[in-house]
Amino acid sequence: MKSLFKSKPRTPSDIVRHTRDLLRLLQTNLDDKQTAELYKNMRELKSILYGDSESEPVAEACAQLTQEFFKEDTLRLLIKCLPKLNLEARKDATQVVANLQRQQVQSRLIASDYLEKNMDLMDILISGYEGTDMALHYGAMLRECIRHQIVAKYVLDSPHMKRFFDYIQLPNFDIAADAAATFKELMTRHKSTVSEFLSKNYEWFFDEYNSKLLESSNYITRRQAVRLLGDMLLDRSNSAVMTRYVSSRDNLRISMNLLRESSKSIQIEAFHVFKLFAANQNKPADIISILVANRSKLLRLLGDLKMDKEDEQFEADKTQVMKEIAALEPKDRP
Repeated sequence: MKSLFKSKPRTPSDIVRHTRDLLRLLQTNLDDKQTAELYKNMRELKSILYGDSESEPVAEACAQLTQEFFKEDTLRLLIKCLPKLNLEARKDATQVVANLQRQQVQSRLIASDYLEKNMDLMDILISGYEGTDMALHYGAMLRECIRHQIVAKYVLDSPHMKRFFDYIQLPNFDIAADAAATFKELMTRHKSTVSEFLSKNYEWFFDEYNSKLLESSNYITRRQAVRLLGDMLLDRSNSAVMTRYVSSRDNLRISMNLLRESSKSIQIEAFHVFKLFAANQNKPADIISILVANRSKLLRLLGDLKMDKEDEQFEADKTQVMKEIAALEPKDRP
């Protein structure tokens, strides 16, 4: 007779609904038993989405979970309640939110539709960098949300963008590194959106980028910044921005200073930016005069610059740059 009264296994939708109820209660008060249930639910949601050691995720279960999750503001509840969870539950919740950004229901990314109507959640996630407890959890969620172009555009166009230059320099290394990873994702993932942002915000963006990142006193900040700059300028979709960047004497000065760094990795990354100044076929007169005035030093420095492993492309680029500089003639200013 016992088997007649066995409880029916919970569906993914049931687990989400129960989690939502518990999160609502958590905003006022949860007893120990309910807290344990909430933590168990978070583990179960993660297990459905990622599978476990014994089984792969089941598409139908993931779709059910996703559909239910984006009803009745479950994501908002979870983000708001995250500081009240213990560390393990926070980690589980972060992984659940990350995974849900990729889940399709009837060929639609319903997370994107939800976030489009709830963009203020990005404000909460970004401001997480201002505290130590939530920064890494909110940062991981934010990077996954940026996978949606509409979310990336919102963040790029928001006042938060200026704050990233400070977050990247925070004294807490882990948080600074996380902010740098999010910043890189923002500046590289959605090409057309980034190109439009850089064209519209060129002046303040590169003022901040140069002064706070490329000229930072922190070695890691400088190294990451010069590498990311190279990636951005060499991207075809940013060709107009690149042309403008390499026409500035201040930018050339910074690039030459980075070429003279004692760190070989910074020198190599700086070379990939510097070569764009040399390759520009329409160099302004003041750029030519700086290159001519520093010609012998630059040729010596470039001649000594070697990769640890042989790299034919690097050597070919370097030879071409040295040839360009050697052939320069001072140009009369108009």
